[in-house]
Amino acid sequence: MNMAILMNGKHVVRAAIALLMLCAVLSTTVQAQTTLRMGSNDSPLNAIPGAVQRPGGMFGGLLSEIAQRENWQIEVVPCQWVTCLQMLEEGTIDILPDVSYTPERDLLFDFHQTDAVLSWSQVYERNGLDLINLLDLNESTIAVLDGSVQQRYMMELVDSFDLAVDWLMFDSLAATFDAVASGLADVAVASHFYGDRMAVQFGLGRTPIMFQPSRIFFAVPAGMHADVLSVIDNYLVQWKSDDDSPYYSLLREWSVEPAGATVPVIVWWIIASLSLALVATTLFVMLLRFKVAEKTRNLMASESRLNTILNSVDAYIYIKDDNLRYRYVNRKVCELFELPVDNILGKTDADFFDEKTHAQVMQNDLLVIKSGERVADEEPSTLIRGHKQYEFLSVKIPLRNPDNSIYALCGISTDIAEHKQVRDQLHQLAFYDSLTGLPNRRLVLDRLGHALASKDKTGYEGALLFVDVDDFKVVNDTLGHEVGDQLLQLIGERLERVMLSTDTAGRLGADEFVLIVEDLAVAADECLVRVRDMAVALLHQLNQPFDLNGTDHVCAISIGIAMFSDTNDGDVEALLKAADLALGAAKNEGNAVRFFNSEMQVEVTRRTRIETALRKALRQGSLNFHLQSQVDESGRIFGMEALLRWHDPELGQVAPSDFIPVAETCGLIVPLGEWVIERACEMLASWQSDPLMSTLTLAINISPRQFHNERFVDHAVKCLEKNQIDATKLELEVTEGLLIENVAATVDKMDRLRQLGIRFSLDDFGTGYASLGYLKRLPLTQLKIDQSFVRDLLVDANDEAIVRTILALGHSLNLRVLAEGVETDLQAERLREMGCRFFQGYFFSRPQPEPNWREQLLLTQGSDDKPGVRPADDHSGT
Repeated sequence: MNMAILMNGKHVVRAAIALLMLCAVLSTTVQAQTTLRMGSNDSPLNAIPGAVQRPGGMFGGLLSEIAQRENWQIEVVPCQWVTCLQMLEEGTIDILPDVSYTPERDLLFDFHQTDAVLSWSQVYERNGLDLINLLDLNESTIAVLDGSVQQRYMMELVDSFDLAVDWLMFDSLAATFDAVASGLADVAVASHFYGDRMAVQFGLGRTPIMFQPSRIFFAVPAGMHADVLSVIDNYLVQWKSDDDSPYYSLLREWSVEPAGATVPVIVWWIIASLSLALVATTLFVMLLRFKVAEKTRNLMASESRLNTILNSVDAYIYIKDDNLRYRYVNRKVCELFELPVDNILGKTDADFFDEKTHAQVMQNDLLVIKSGERVADEEPSTLIRGHKQYEFLSVKIPLRNPDNSIYALCGISTDIAEHKQVRDQLHQLAFYDSLTGLPNRRLVLDRLGHALASKDKTGYEGALLFVDVDDFKVVNDTLGHEVGDQLLQLIGERLERVMLSTDTAGRLGADEFVLIVEDLAVAADECLVRVRDMAVALLHQLNQPFDLNGTDHVCAISIGIAMFSDTNDGDVEALLKAADLALGAAKNEGNAVRFFNSEMQVEVTRRTRIETALRKALRQGSLNFHLQSQVDESGRIFGMEALLRWHDPELGQVAPSDFIPVAETCGLIVPLGEWVIERACEMLASWQSDPLMSTLTLAINISPRQFHNERFVDHAVKCLEKNQIDATKLELEVTEGLLIENVAATVDKMDRLRQLGIRFSLDDFGTGYASLGYLKRLPLTQLKIDQSFVRDLLVDANDEAIVRTILALGHSLNLRVLAEGVETDLQAERLREMGCRFFQGYFFSRPQPEPNWREQLLLTQGSDDKPGVRPADDHSGT
């Protein structure tokens, strides 16, 4: 009887199900066709603009599949993203695909329950940037879709890290990637579905910077189309549980990378078993099965997302068990070992690295496994296969069981070899002479300062030796610059052999070397004897023949010595001046050693006379300008450089190389520089009404001390306002010496003046202190190649390489590059072949007073002569 009742119950249930299905079919048949207006932007997840008959893209295809089954008519409405959102809010469109859920949007729109896609945001870069983390975005330009979730989230993230970035907002995602490809922006931000696809199209690179995991939905206006959302939810739930469904077909079609790991067979057996069991179980068991299946799907989706993220990170991620065997590796580790995952798991580092690497890595791993420590260490590594070498920065942490016991470690390793190499190269360029490898002027001054400070603390005397090659110019002129460079290298090697480990040998420039000797003794007499003996021995060493290309050459060497005690206040500049005076005395006698003494005060007296006369000249305004033209590759004059000249009634013609250093040391450089700015502005004002001169720029030199003066900016602005001139016609030439002081303050001053229109040119580039890291921060418009590199360009491969480097650097920074000191046609032609377009030097014109230039320009106006013809009667220097 019970069996009969059960059979009757089954028949009733089957009949009821059949009846419901029939009603559904009839209802669908008679239902009026629904028309949905769908917003369309240019994302591949959305509909393709212009496809009015059938929406394209992943979301468009998904909605088409549902519409086909539900007898919906889809009307595509093209719009930009911000407009799409506004139209959806106003109800002008019925549905919008590819909408990330946010609490704010939840107040404006309605969403279905099951997400259509799980995504995250990714940063894509133009080639050559090699961004590693979020902090690398500092001082970059970011392109982002206006109104997108990436825009808001990224702005908050950048603000929280206090990064300085520029933003470019676009109405379409394609425009953001095009902006990066065309150079308008450095990076673009988008969801990884769109970004991975468009990065290939635009030739961009995917960075390891990812953020903001998000759930993507169809959205409808608030309070409308609840039935549509319900239908979409039903299909998503049904299709997501079926690998062969239209959902996964579209996902595979529109994903650049594989969708992730396949479902394990055991899971399907469990699901099949549960399905069979559900047939005979109660409603409670059916509910339980639904919950278990839902959790299983979520777990699988979470695992797939995690694998995708870990395989997208530009780092080597791995897990090792307590026996240090690999239990998990990401894609980067497989690429490192050039093996598939199955050939790595279960093996140890001994199978992949050499013994030395294995020993260090195992030591760090055991600290994590045995002691539970977090280890962060640099791990130089050599692979057995191919013997490739890497520099890894590894961070390792323990993985614990619920009882707090350690069962494995998780490690993340990043290859920092390239970063270390660049860092070492920049350090070498910044602090060491490229020819001899000795400390350069910057490092010598730093060590000399420390040596003087140490002497003040300990009382132990020290000495500064200036070493100069008396006949170096003869070597250069007779044997060539290549042999001259070889001689300088050999002198540097002998200096290093003579000095002690506590001493410092360096090269200040040209043929000038220094030797800093520390911790000699407390007694003055003993110090003098030791330094004298050392200097005589050094002189003897340097007087030995040098083998220059198979020919013995004996140099005449002069050595000037200043004891640390020769400066009472430990002033580095005073000590340098004393040693230089001693060197001058040694050079006068030739091949000699001389100590600084009171007789050298004659030089000080000469400087005092110049200082007195210079103060008088400033008061009377007896200094004047000579102008030298700056020309482009066609010979057209586009600007002038103002060069200071001074003729004193008593001293005669005083060269700038004589009175400028005096002005620097006696404090006159600031008033002298202010006079130069005032005179330059007056000259530009007089040019404004002169057709011959009105188009020219005027460049003047600014010393570091003048630039760092607190009233420099205010004085410059006052001069501009007083003379009512176009600030873009004034160019300030600064030297790399600006960078040895407060860089932030330097950049701030330059920015303030640049905003007024004043241009900045970096003079004598390549001879000073410039750091490439600081160079890009300066608001420069021009680099000037120092004439020392131009002079030997045709005979010195090193100078040619330096000129090429400066030209390439200038072009990459979008700066004009001008070569100064061009004296011959061959030099000019070679520079043009190398890509230089702007020139200055005797070949084009010699410096001459302003009236002479007016006459020359009048003569050349309307003729075939180039305006840069050299006057034959002027032999003043540059």
